[in-house]
Amino acid sequence: MKLDGKTIYAQSSDIKSRTYLEYRKDMKKKAIAELEVLEWLRNKVKGLYPKKQVKVYKSGGDKFLWFLRKGGVSREPDFIAEIDNAKIEFEFQYAEKVNLDFYDFKVSKVAKKKGGKRVPVENKFFVYIHKPFLKYAIFKPEWVLNNGEYGMVEAWRSFAFRVPKEKFERLLKADPTLRGLCERTDAKNFILNFQHILIDINKDRLSYLLQGVIDENKIVKIIPKDMDSFFKVCFILDNLNKIPQNANLWLVYLLSYINKDSSLEDISKIVYCIDFLYSKIELKPNELTQLISRVKELIEKIKGLYQNDGSYKSSLVSSPLDETRYALFSINLLEDLIQDIIYYYSVTELEPITKIYENVRDVEKTYGLIKEAK
Repeated sequence: MKLDGKTIYAQSSDIKSRTYLEYRKDMKKKAIAELEVLEWLRNKVKGLYPKKQVKVYKSGGDKFLWFLRKGGVSREPDFIAEIDNAKIEFEFQYAEKVNLDFYDFKVSKVAKKKGGKRVPVENKFFVYIHKPFLKYAIFKPEWVLNNGEYGMVEAWRSFAFRVPKEKFERLLKADPTLRGLCERTDAKNFILNFQHILIDINKDRLSYLLQGVIDENKIVKIIPKDMDSFFKVCFILDNLNKIPQNANLWLVYLLSYINKDSSLEDISKIVYCIDFLYSKIELKPNELTQLISRVKELIEKIKGLYQNDGSYKSSLVSSPLDETRYALFSINLLEDLIQDIIYYYSVTELEPITKIYENVRDVEKTYGLIKEAK
Protein backbone atom coordinates (compact mmCIF):
# COMPACT_ATOMS: atom_id res chain seq x y z
CA MET A 1 0.00 0.00 0.00
CA LYS A 2 1.37 3.43 -0.94
CA LEU A 3 1.91 5.90 1.86
CA ASP A 4 0.10 9.19 1.49
CA GLY A 5 -0.06 12.54 3.20
CA LYS A 6 -3.62 12.09 4.37
CA THR A 7 -2.86 9.10 6.55
CA ILE A 8 -1.50 9.04 10.08
CA TYR A 9 0.28 5.70 10.32
CA ALA A 10 0.02 3.74 13.53
CA GLN A 11 3.18 3.15 15.50
CA SER A 12 4.45 -0.41 15.20
CA SER A 13 3.97 -0.80 18.96
CA ASP A 14 0.34 0.27 18.56
CA ILE A 15 -0.36 -2.67 16.27
CA LYS A 16 1.96 -5.17 17.94
CA SER A 17 0.20 -4.64 21.27
CA ARG A 18 -2.87 -6.10 19.58
CA THR A 19 -3.10 -8.80 16.95
CA TYR A 20 -3.86 -7.60 13.44
CA LEU A 21 -7.46 -8.79 13.64
CA GLU A 22 -7.88 -7.17 17.05
CA TYR A 23 -6.65 -3.89 15.58
CA ARG A 24 -9.17 -4.22 12.76
CA LYS A 25 -11.97 -5.04 15.19
CA ASP A 26 -11.23 -1.87 17.14
CA MET A 27 -11.19 0.20 13.94
CA LYS A 28 -14.50 -1.31 12.88
CA LYS A 29 -16.44 -0.10 15.92
CA LYS A 30 -16.53 3.48 14.72
CA ALA A 31 -17.29 2.35 11.16
CA ILE A 32 -20.37 0.52 12.44
CA ALA A 33 -21.63 3.73 14.02
CA GLU A 34 -20.70 5.90 11.03
CA LEU A 35 -22.55 3.75 8.52
CA GLU A 36 -25.59 3.45 10.78
CA VAL A 37 -25.70 7.21 11.32
CA LEU A 38 -25.33 8.22 7.66
CA GLU A 39 -29.03 8.31 6.73
CA TRP A 40 -29.91 10.05 10.01
CA LEU A 41 -27.23 12.69 9.37
CA ARG A 42 -28.42 13.16 5.80
CA ASN A 43 -31.88 14.08 7.11
CA LYS A 44 -30.42 16.44 9.71
CA VAL A 45 -28.31 18.27 7.13
CA LYS A 46 -31.32 18.62 4.85
CA GLY A 47 -33.11 20.22 7.79
CA LEU A 48 -30.24 22.67 8.27
CA TYR A 49 -30.33 23.67 4.61
CA PRO A 50 -33.96 23.62 3.46
CA LYS A 51 -34.70 24.35 -0.20
CA LYS A 52 -31.14 23.41 -1.17
CA GLN A 53 -29.76 20.39 -2.97
CA VAL A 54 -28.10 18.26 -0.30
CA LYS A 55 -25.96 15.17 -0.71
CA VAL A 56 -24.22 13.54 2.27
CA TYR A 57 -21.79 10.65 1.98
CA LYS A 58 -18.86 8.95 3.66
CA SER A 59 -15.42 10.20 2.69
CA GLY A 60 -14.21 7.90 -0.04
CA GLY A 61 -17.75 7.19 -1.21
CA ASP A 62 -18.08 3.59 -2.39
CA LYS A 63 -14.36 3.14 -1.68
CA PHE A 64 -14.71 3.95 2.01
CA LEU A 65 -12.39 1.83 4.15
CA TRP A 66 -12.79 1.30 7.87
CA PHE A 67 -9.20 0.16 8.37
CA LEU A 68 -5.94 0.35 6.46
CA ARG A 69 -3.93 -2.79 5.79
CA LYS A 70 -0.71 -1.17 7.02
CA GLY A 71 -2.36 0.32 10.08
CA GLY A 72 -3.13 3.97 10.64
CA VAL A 73 -5.96 6.43 10.64
CA SER A 74 -7.07 8.50 7.66
CA ARG A 75 -7.03 12.28 7.95
CA GLU A 76 -10.07 12.47 5.69
CA PRO A 77 -13.25 13.84 7.33
CA ASP A 78 -15.84 11.30 8.40
CA PHE A 79 -18.58 12.70 6.16
CA ILE A 80 -18.85 15.19 3.34
CA ALA A 81 -21.97 17.20 2.57
CA GLU A 82 -22.47 18.77 -0.83
CA ILE A 83 -24.89 21.68 -0.46
CA ASP A 84 -25.67 23.16 -3.85
CA ASN A 85 -22.14 23.88 -5.12
CA ALA A 86 -20.41 24.02 -1.72
CA LYS A 87 -18.75 21.22 0.26
CA ILE A 88 -18.80 20.99 4.05
CA GLU A 89 -16.95 18.42 6.14
CA PHE A 90 -18.50 16.64 9.13
CA GLU A 91 -16.52 15.00 11.92
CA PHE A 92 -18.46 12.38 13.85
CA GLN A 93 -18.02 11.57 17.53
CA TYR A 94 -20.15 9.76 20.05
CA ALA A 95 -20.22 9.12 23.78
CA GLU A 96 -21.08 5.76 25.31
CA LYS A 97 -20.68 6.75 28.96
CA VAL A 98 -22.46 9.09 31.32
CA ASN A 99 -20.75 11.20 33.99
CA LEU A 100 -17.97 12.40 31.71
CA ASP A 101 -16.19 15.45 33.12
CA PHE A 102 -14.99 16.62 29.71
CA TYR A 103 -15.83 16.08 26.05
CA ASP A 104 -12.61 15.94 24.04
CA PHE A 105 -11.82 17.05 20.49
CA LYS A 106 -8.59 16.60 18.57
CA VAL A 107 -6.68 19.81 18.05
CA SER A 108 -6.21 19.26 14.29
CA LYS A 109 -9.98 18.93 13.82
CA VAL A 110 -10.71 22.15 15.73
CA ALA A 111 -8.04 24.70 14.91
CA LYS A 112 -4.93 25.50 12.94
CA LYS A 113 -2.24 28.05 13.63
CA LYS A 114 -2.02 31.31 11.72
CA GLY A 115 0.66 33.77 12.72
CA GLY A 116 1.19 32.01 16.04
CA LYS A 117 -2.51 32.13 16.88
CA ARG A 118 -5.05 29.31 16.73
CA VAL A 119 -7.98 29.95 14.42
CA PRO A 120 -10.98 27.61 13.96
CA VAL A 121 -11.03 25.23 11.00
CA GLU A 122 -13.47 26.46 8.36
CA ASN A 123 -16.10 24.57 6.35
CA LYS A 124 -16.38 21.93 9.04
CA PHE A 125 -19.01 20.81 11.54
CA PHE A 126 -18.94 18.31 14.37
CA VAL A 127 -21.85 15.94 14.76
CA TYR A 128 -21.92 14.44 18.24
CA ILE A 129 -24.26 11.73 19.49
CA HIS A 130 -24.61 10.97 23.18
CA LYS A 131 -25.89 7.40 23.12
CA PRO A 132 -27.00 7.03 26.77
CA PHE A 133 -28.90 10.34 26.65
CA LEU A 134 -30.30 9.77 23.12
CA LYS A 135 -29.25 13.32 22.35
CA TYR A 136 -27.13 14.98 19.69
CA ALA A 137 -25.48 18.26 18.73
CA ILE A 138 -24.19 19.75 15.49
CA PHE A 139 -21.74 22.61 15.93
CA LYS A 140 -18.72 24.32 14.41
CA PRO A 141 -15.08 24.05 15.53
CA GLU A 142 -15.32 27.70 16.56
CA TRP A 143 -17.71 26.71 19.35
CA VAL A 144 -15.18 24.16 20.67
CA LEU A 145 -12.37 26.72 20.48
CA ASN A 146 -14.43 29.26 22.43
CA ASN A 147 -15.72 26.83 25.05
CA GLY A 148 -12.93 24.28 25.37
CA GLU A 149 -9.77 24.12 27.43
CA TYR A 150 -6.47 23.00 25.91
CA GLY A 151 -5.23 20.06 27.95
CA MET A 152 -3.82 16.56 28.05
CA VAL A 153 -6.11 13.57 27.40
CA GLU A 154 -4.39 10.64 29.07
CA ALA A 155 -6.33 8.03 27.09
CA TRP A 156 -5.13 9.59 23.82
CA ARG A 157 -1.65 10.39 25.11
CA SER A 158 -1.96 13.78 23.44
CA PHE A 159 -3.35 17.26 23.96
CA ALA A 160 -6.87 18.17 22.89
CA PHE A 161 -9.57 20.76 23.36
CA ARG A 162 -11.62 19.68 26.36
CA VAL A 163 -15.12 21.09 26.77
CA PRO A 164 -16.39 20.91 30.38
CA LYS A 165 -19.46 18.77 30.92
CA GLU A 166 -21.62 21.69 32.08
CA LYS A 167 -21.10 23.61 28.86
CA PHE A 168 -21.27 20.72 26.43
CA GLU A 169 -24.38 18.98 27.72
CA ARG A 170 -26.37 22.21 27.43
CA LEU A 171 -25.74 21.99 23.69
CA LEU A 172 -27.34 18.56 23.31
CA LYS A 173 -30.83 18.09 21.84
CA ALA A 174 -33.10 15.11 22.42
CA ASP A 175 -34.03 12.99 19.40
CA PRO A 176 -36.21 9.88 19.89
CA THR A 177 -35.16 8.52 16.48
CA LEU A 178 -31.70 7.92 17.94
CA ARG A 179 -33.02 4.98 19.96
CA GLY A 180 -33.28 2.59 17.02
CA LEU A 181 -29.99 3.79 15.58
CA CYS A 182 -28.16 3.25 18.88
CA GLU A 183 -29.77 -0.15 19.42
CA ARG A 184 -28.64 -1.33 15.97
CA THR A 185 -25.15 -0.03 16.65
CA ASP A 186 -25.01 -1.84 19.99
CA ALA A 187 -26.30 -5.07 18.42
CA LYS A 188 -23.64 -4.97 15.72
CA ASN A 189 -20.87 -4.26 18.22
CA PHE A 190 -22.09 -7.20 20.29
CA ILE A 191 -21.96 -9.42 17.18
CA LEU A 192 -18.50 -8.05 16.35
CA ASN A 193 -17.20 -9.08 19.77
CA PHE A 194 -19.01 -12.42 19.67
CA GLN A 195 -17.55 -13.52 16.33
CA HIS A 196 -14.07 -12.32 17.29
CA ILE A 197 -13.95 -14.86 20.13
CA LEU A 198 -13.29 -17.47 17.43
CA ILE A 199 -9.74 -16.09 17.21
CA ASP A 200 -9.14 -16.94 20.87
CA ILE A 201 -10.82 -20.33 20.49
CA ASN A 202 -8.49 -21.19 17.62
CA LYS A 203 -5.48 -19.92 19.54
CA ASP A 204 -6.32 -22.26 22.40
CA ARG A 205 -6.88 -25.17 20.04
CA LEU A 206 -3.69 -24.62 18.07
CA SER A 207 -1.31 -23.28 20.71
CA TYR A 208 0.51 -26.63 20.73
CA LEU A 209 1.45 -26.07 17.09
CA LEU A 210 3.14 -22.77 17.86
CA GLN A 211 5.05 -24.32 20.73
CA GLY A 212 6.21 -27.13 18.46
CA VAL A 213 7.48 -25.00 15.57
CA ILE A 214 11.12 -25.90 14.94
CA ASP A 215 11.95 -24.85 11.38
CA GLU A 216 10.23 -21.61 10.38
CA ASN A 217 12.01 -21.52 7.03
CA LYS A 218 10.63 -24.92 6.06
CA ILE A 219 7.05 -23.92 6.87
CA VAL A 220 7.03 -21.02 4.41
CA LYS A 221 8.16 -23.20 1.49
CA ILE A 222 5.84 -26.21 1.44
CA ILE A 223 2.27 -25.75 0.18
CA PRO A 224 -0.16 -27.58 2.50
CA LYS A 225 -1.92 -30.60 0.99
CA ASP A 226 -5.43 -30.17 2.41
CA MET A 227 -7.72 -27.48 3.74
CA ASP A 228 -7.18 -28.21 7.42
CA SER A 229 -3.40 -28.16 6.97
CA PHE A 230 -3.75 -24.87 5.11
CA PHE A 231 -5.53 -23.35 8.07
CA LYS A 232 -3.00 -24.62 10.61
CA VAL A 233 -0.02 -23.43 8.58
CA CYS A 234 -1.56 -20.01 7.87
CA PHE A 235 -2.37 -19.70 11.56
CA ILE A 236 1.25 -20.44 12.48
CA LEU A 237 2.65 -18.06 9.86
CA ASP A 238 0.23 -15.33 10.90
CA ASN A 239 1.31 -15.62 14.52
CA LEU A 240 4.99 -15.76 13.57
CA ASN A 241 4.52 -12.76 11.26
CA LYS A 242 5.92 -14.77 8.35
CA ILE A 243 4.90 -14.76 4.70
CA PRO A 244 4.85 -17.99 2.67
CA GLN A 245 6.94 -18.24 -0.45
CA ASN A 246 4.76 -18.25 -3.58
CA ALA A 247 1.89 -16.80 -1.53
CA ASN A 248 -0.05 -16.07 -4.74
CA LEU A 249 0.07 -19.76 -5.62
CA TRP A 250 -1.05 -20.65 -2.10
CA LEU A 251 -4.12 -18.46 -2.57
CA VAL A 252 -5.04 -20.13 -5.86
CA TYR A 253 -4.72 -23.59 -4.28
CA LEU A 254 -6.75 -22.48 -1.27
CA LEU A 255 -9.65 -21.24 -3.41
CA SER A 256 -9.95 -24.72 -4.93
CA TYR A 257 -11.04 -26.11 -1.54
CA ILE A 258 -14.31 -24.17 -1.65
CA ASN A 259 -17.16 -26.47 -2.66
CA LYS A 260 -20.88 -27.04 -2.11
CA ASP A 261 -20.20 -29.39 0.81
CA SER A 262 -18.07 -26.92 2.79
CA SER A 263 -19.40 -26.54 6.33
CA LEU A 264 -19.49 -23.19 8.11
CA GLU A 265 -16.47 -24.25 10.15
CA ASP A 266 -14.62 -25.07 6.93
CA ILE A 267 -15.65 -21.72 5.46
CA SER A 268 -14.41 -19.83 8.53
CA LYS A 269 -11.00 -21.51 8.15
CA ILE A 270 -10.85 -20.85 4.42
CA VAL A 271 -11.84 -17.21 4.85
CA TYR A 272 -9.23 -16.75 7.59
CA CYS A 273 -6.57 -18.09 5.22
CA ILE A 274 -7.82 -15.99 2.29
CA ASP A 275 -7.67 -12.88 4.46
CA PHE A 276 -4.16 -13.74 5.65
CA LEU A 277 -2.76 -14.45 2.17
CA TYR A 278 -4.58 -11.58 0.45
CA SER A 279 -2.98 -9.05 2.78
CA LYS A 280 0.52 -10.26 1.82
CA ILE A 281 0.33 -10.18 -1.97
CA GLU A 282 -0.42 -8.13 -5.05
CA LEU A 283 -3.06 -9.96 -7.08
CA LYS A 284 -2.60 -10.64 -10.77
CA PRO A 285 -5.69 -10.08 -12.98
CA ASN A 286 -6.57 -13.79 -13.24
CA GLU A 287 -6.12 -14.24 -9.47
CA LEU A 288 -8.32 -11.23 -8.79
CA THR A 289 -11.04 -12.65 -11.04
CA GLN A 290 -10.93 -15.99 -9.22
CA LEU A 291 -11.00 -14.35 -5.81
CA ILE A 292 -13.97 -12.13 -6.66
CA SER A 293 -15.91 -15.14 -7.93
CA ARG A 294 -15.16 -17.14 -4.80
CA VAL A 295 -16.00 -14.27 -2.45
CA LYS A 296 -19.42 -13.96 -4.09
CA GLU A 297 -19.90 -17.71 -3.86
CA LEU A 298 -19.01 -17.80 -0.17
CA ILE A 299 -21.33 -14.91 0.70
CA GLU A 300 -24.25 -16.60 -1.06
CA LYS A 301 -23.50 -19.96 0.53
CA ILE A 302 -23.46 -18.46 4.03
CA LYS A 303 -26.70 -16.59 3.35
CA GLY A 304 -28.30 -19.86 2.28
CA LEU A 305 -27.46 -21.43 5.65
CA TYR A 306 -29.38 -18.81 7.65
CA GLN A 307 -32.22 -20.18 9.80
CA ASN A 308 -35.50 -18.48 10.69
CA ASP A 309 -34.53 -18.16 14.36
CA GLY A 310 -31.49 -16.02 13.46
CA SER A 311 -28.93 -18.83 13.66
CA TYR A 312 -26.93 -20.54 10.92
CA LYS A 313 -26.75 -24.28 10.29
CA SER A 314 -24.57 -26.46 8.07
CA SER A 315 -23.77 -29.42 10.30
CA LEU A 316 -25.40 -31.78 12.77
CA VAL A 317 -22.18 -31.98 14.75
CA SER A 318 -21.57 -28.33 15.72
CA SER A 319 -23.91 -26.43 18.04
CA PRO A 320 -26.13 -23.65 16.63
CA LEU A 321 -24.11 -21.08 18.59
CA ASP A 322 -20.80 -22.33 17.18
CA GLU A 323 -22.24 -22.48 13.67
CA THR A 324 -23.52 -18.93 14.02
CA ARG A 325 -20.10 -17.77 15.22
CA TYR A 326 -18.44 -19.40 12.19
CA ALA A 327 -20.91 -17.66 9.87
CA LEU A 328 -20.53 -14.22 11.47
CA PHE A 329 -16.75 -14.54 11.56
CA SER A 330 -16.72 -15.33 7.85
CA ILE A 331 -19.14 -12.53 6.95
CA ASN A 332 -17.04 -10.11 8.97
CA LEU A 333 -13.85 -10.91 7.05
CA LEU A 334 -15.58 -11.20 3.68
CA GLU A 335 -17.10 -7.73 4.03
CA ASP A 336 -13.63 -6.40 4.91
CA LEU A 337 -12.26 -8.16 1.86
CA ILE A 338 -14.96 -6.85 -0.49
CA GLN A 339 -14.38 -3.25 0.51
CA ASP A 340 -10.61 -3.67 0.40
CA ILE A 341 -10.72 -5.12 -3.13
CA ILE A 342 -12.95 -2.27 -4.29
CA TYR A 343 -10.56 0.28 -2.76
CA TYR A 344 -7.24 -1.13 -3.95
CA TYR A 345 -8.25 -2.76 -7.25
CA SER A 346 -11.09 -0.42 -8.33
CA VAL A 347 -13.33 -3.32 -9.36
CA THR A 348 -16.97 -2.94 -10.31
CA GLU A 349 -17.91 -6.62 -10.03
CA LEU A 350 -18.49 -6.31 -6.28
CA GLU A 351 -21.21 -4.26 -4.59
CA PRO A 352 -19.80 -1.79 -2.02
CA ILE A 353 -20.57 -2.48 1.63
CA THR A 354 -22.97 0.22 2.83
CA LYS A 355 -23.47 -1.12 6.36
CA ILE A 356 -21.44 -3.50 8.49
CA TYR A 357 -23.08 -6.95 8.66
CA GLU A 358 -25.42 -6.08 5.83
CA ASN A 359 -25.05 -9.71 4.72
CA VAL A 360 -26.70 -10.93 7.92
CA ARG A 361 -30.37 -11.29 7.04
CA ASP A 362 -31.79 -10.13 10.38
CA VAL A 363 -29.19 -8.58 12.68
CA GLU A 364 -31.65 -7.99 15.52
CA LYS A 365 -32.86 -11.59 15.47
CA THR A 366 -29.33 -13.00 15.36
CA TYR A 367 -28.28 -10.64 18.14
CA GLY A 368 -31.25 -11.73 20.27
CA LEU A 369 -30.47 -15.41 19.72
CA ILE A 370 -26.84 -15.00 20.78
CA LYS A 371 -27.68 -12.83 23.78
CA GLU A 372 -30.27 -15.31 25.01
CA ALA A 373 -27.87 -18.24 24.56
CA LYS A 374 -25.14 -16.46 26.53
